[in-house]
Amino acid sequence: MLQTDLLGKRRISFSQRLFWSVLTIFLLFIACFFIFQYQREKSFAEDKLNNVLSNYNYQLYRYTQNAENIEEVVGKFIEDIPQQELRVTIIDPSGKVLFDNNLQEELSNHNNRQEVIKARSFGQGFAIRHSDTTGKQYFYSATNIGDFIYRSALPYDPVLKELLKIDTGFIYFLTIMAILFLFVISSFTRSIGKTVSKLKEFALHAYNGQMSDTDYVFPDDELGDIAKHIITLHHRQQKSASALSMEREKLMKHFQYAKEGFAMFDPNGKEILSNILFIQFFNILSDTCIHQAEEALELVETEPVKLFLKKNLSNRNRKKNVLREAVTIDKNGKIFLIECLLFLDNSYEISIHDISIREQESRMKKQLTQNIAHELKTPVSSIQGYLETILSNPGLDPEKKEAFLERCYAQSSRLTHLLRDISVLNRLDEAANMFDLTDIHITRLVAEIENEAAKRMQEKRITSEVILPGDPVIYGNYSLLYSIFQNLYDNAIAYAGEDIRITLNCYKEDPKYYYFSFSDTGTGISEEHINRIFERFYRLDKGRSRKAGGTGLGLSIVKHGVQFHKGQISAKSSPGKGLTFYFTLKKKI
Repeated sequence: MLQTDLLGKRRISFSQRLFWSVLTIFLLFIACFFIFQYQREKSFAEDKLNNVLSNYNYQLYRYTQNAENIEEVVGKFIEDIPQQELRVTIIDPSGKVLFDNNLQEELSNHNNRQEVIKARSFGQGFAIRHSDTTGKQYFYSATNIGDFIYRSALPYDPVLKELLKIDTGFIYFLTIMAILFLFVISSFTRSIGKTVSKLKEFALHAYNGQMSDTDYVFPDDELGDIAKHIITLHHRQQKSASALSMEREKLMKHFQYAKEGFAMFDPNGKEILSNILFIQFFNILSDTCIHQAEEALELVETEPVKLFLKKNLSNRNRKKNVLREAVTIDKNGKIFLIECLLFLDNSYEISIHDISIREQESRMKKQLTQNIAHELKTPVSSIQGYLETILSNPGLDPEKKEAFLERCYAQSSRLTHLLRDISVLNRLDEAANMFDLTDIHITRLVAEIENEAAKRMQEKRITSEVILPGDPVIYGNYSLLYSIFQNLYDNAIAYAGEDIRITLNCYKEDPKYYYFSFSDTGTGISEEHINRIFERFYRLDKGRSRKAGGTGLGLSIVKHGVQFHKGQISAKSSPGKGLTFYFTLKKKI
């Protein structure tokens, strides 16, 4: 049966080639075994016949020892044995034939006959040969008795044929064994053929990229196990290739949508891949327009990178490690960081990153640090000054001493509030996931804040109105929600003025959010300040703010607390018309 291989060539199937190969070997083995057995049986028959004739030779010696008529004695002896065609020859030590029952004429010297030579040398010998006298083929057996050779002979062909008659039982046995072996080898090669055919089918599908979901079933043997392992390994390799392709796709998407420009080049400076931002950023940076990634190194701004590559690419003695060069360029209102990595195979990558925002944030952090230091310096200096006055004047009037201690306490309280507010903002920035969440009733929370602020509100003749329909409940952090509403109240009480009205209103609700407004009828603030009131340490009137005891972080905490609860906050105001905050809080974060 012809089959087609992976390259389309026609050839005999593996199972058939295996079957005929094994069958041919087996038949050759049977033939060799038969020939060997035949030769073995033939040799056994010859030995057996030689023993019979050798026995006849000794009997003839005894019978003819004292006989007067040797021919008569020999004739009578032949009549008593089954082999009537027995030829008897007696040869003297000189080789002369003294007696031969088949021929009466004088015969030639027989010492040169094979069987006689063997008998002279070993006492016994036999040979199968043609008789020079009669021309027939005989089986000769010669025995040396007292230097006289007694030789018996039988015609070879008819005797040997009878002795070597084929045993039909043995032939039947070999035939049955051959049939059984044929059945076994047929089953064996068929099983192997099925496994190989399935493997071939699988390999053909894999070669053509037409893999199916076929569940290949193999025999439960070693070859079947190997086939299963091959398919399993192929599937694993396919999954690995698919995963690698997916990861490559992710990497390519990352390059394409990254916030930095990126390009890779081969050792000859030819582009391997690049993303869109690479050329865009270099066009922003450069005074000339570039269209290809290779042109980036031709710009004046990238001269340090070009010199770095020129130096190390031509250096055959450089250490075998990845080299890096970084250049920061401040131009056209933008700050770019250009990095070049030179790999071991002399390929390299260049990245360009717009760090303008990062630099701005760094400056803001420095400014924030300065603000914190300044805010801490004022209460600490005041406390230190009052304490030095008390310590350096042991006879200080008790009333002044008590007044100074009260001022120290007030400044320390302000310092405590400042540190608390900074701690809250740091937690919101760095560990927002560490806040505990629970159901918070806003009506109850606001009542606590109003009760706490009642004395201060009474002193400034401030009234309040709380409109919270349905008792809003938020699944959030109690401390942050408390800080949101407390700081709004504190800000209004401290800066809005006297004889004003504060209103807290939950004016809308949807399935996800509560919508609040917090307003006062105070002095308000100008438009130039409205967009900056949520910045840390931003003050409209620094002297007035410190006098009121504020830390400059209250509204920043409000904004971050609202954002923590997935909401947004904004403010509007104008001088003499009060200040209003609009913010949302998600019901469950």
